[in-house]
Amino acid sequence: MQTVQRPIGSGFDAFTTAAEVIAGVDLSGKVAIVTGGYSGLGLETARQLAGAGAEVFVPARSIDKARAQAAGIPRLTLLPMDLLDRSTVDAFADQFLATGRPLHFLINSAGIMMPPLFRDDRGNEGQFAVNHLGHFRLTQRLIPALERANGARVVSVSSRGHFRAGVDFDDPAFQARAYDPGIAYGQSKTANALFALGLDMRYQDRGVRAFSLHPGAIFTELMRNIPRGVLLENGITDEQGGAVVDPAKDRKSVPQGAATQTWCAISPQLEGMGGVYCEDCDIAWPSPADSSIAKGVRPWAMDPGLADRLWTLSEDLVAS
Repeated sequence: MQTVQRPIGSGFDAFTTAAEVIAGVDLSGKVAIVTGGYSGLGLETARQLAGAGAEVFVPARSIDKARAQAAGIPRLTLLPMDLLDRSTVDAFADQFLATGRPLHFLINSAGIMMPPLFRDDRGNEGQFAVNHLGHFRLTQRLIPALERANGARVVSVSSRGHFRAGVDFDDPAFQARAYDPGIAYGQSKTANALFALGLDMRYQDRGVRAFSLHPGAIFTELMRNIPRGVLLENGITDEQGGAVVDPAKDRKSVPQGAATQTWCAISPQLEGMGGVYCEDCDIAWPSPADSSIAKGVRPWAMDPGLADRLWTLSEDLVAS
């Protein structure tokens, strides 16, 4: 059954940190995979899950870089993987499946934001390939381990960037239209939300639930392609280039930014639910397409018909 897209009154808010969400939770015996788990929000999420007792696997393009950044976190295993390289995605999944472990939490937190145009080796636009298609393939390959958990959750880190654009099913790769990095980012973030909805519709009867979310606007390495002036103009950084933290205006610290994805993964408040888009550690309100309020989830990111259409497109693209 599809969960209604509306807040449940979680008791948390924009100021909540990942540590506060997970306080008192014992994850001993649980297993998690966190993509992007060696920097930014992914690193904070991996740290909190491991600190609560979970065994955490983190795929990384550069094991040396990841080892330096994740140093000191207990029960954390680094394995090579590049979301842009399908052979490494398959190898990572095969290596994990070979352990026979169940997978209780899959947190798809890795991503890129508004780079110059690049493509994968099959011609897919880079942000769509990394942010969506790589995670789509990884999740599909890990389904046996997710089912083995008898109550798994898959968390897709979308963002309010989905306001910028839905998925252009006629030209997702920007072959016929001019490339716009912001529109391409928005398309990939809408895809993250629709993927969670599509996954939940297909696998909830097999014990796998899925969620998507907006973490907040957080100044991390993700924003390296955005000009300094744009970051200052949008209140992401101050005049000295430091991060602005003002949760009431959606400008969050890394611990606050990691809170919603952590909540989606472990909160008992979401038991029996799935397929919804969340923000500020609660389910978000649906938001009209023409709303001037920067809150909630737009219609094109929560439409079951569009989720089905994206699933079919994605299967074709990862199989090609």
